[in-house]
Amino acid sequence: MDRYSQYSQPVVLFYALNQKFVDSDEDVPEQSQQVMYYSLAIGHHVGVIDCFKPILQCTYEQYKQWLDKLPESESKRKLAGLIKFGEIMIDVTHINGLALILSKNRPHFSDQECEWTDILMANFAAIQKEPAMYLMVKRKG
Repeated sequence: MDRYSQYSQPVVLFYALNQKFVDSDEDVPEQSQQVMYYSLAIGHHVGVIDCFKPILQCTYEQYKQWLDKLPESESKRKLAGLIKFGEIMIDVTHINGLALILSKNRPHFSDQECEWTDILMANFAAIQKEPAMYLMVKRKG
């Protein structure tokens, strides 16, 4: 049984990149560390596996209502990509615009939406410190 089947409606899950590791049976020699770091940067093509931890969850309807409170902008289009594609990635190139639009529109948010905003802002700050980090947002159900 799918762990999300307990919900009577679709849910939206936000995940933060928790760690990366190279899927390899061999230890990386010390003189090859730079190659390993480069491999982590270029990702899945060389067997890098991303590990995510859930940071936020809401219903799909709640997500759409939250999104409707935002003015038209590139950042809103980024978040609306979830509706179109079922999944979006938020990386360092998106966080300044998203932080600005969320903070400016905070007075229009419910208490719960303000909590979500706080969680996202904390993760945006973490991404700012570590640009290799990113968020995945997925629709389940």
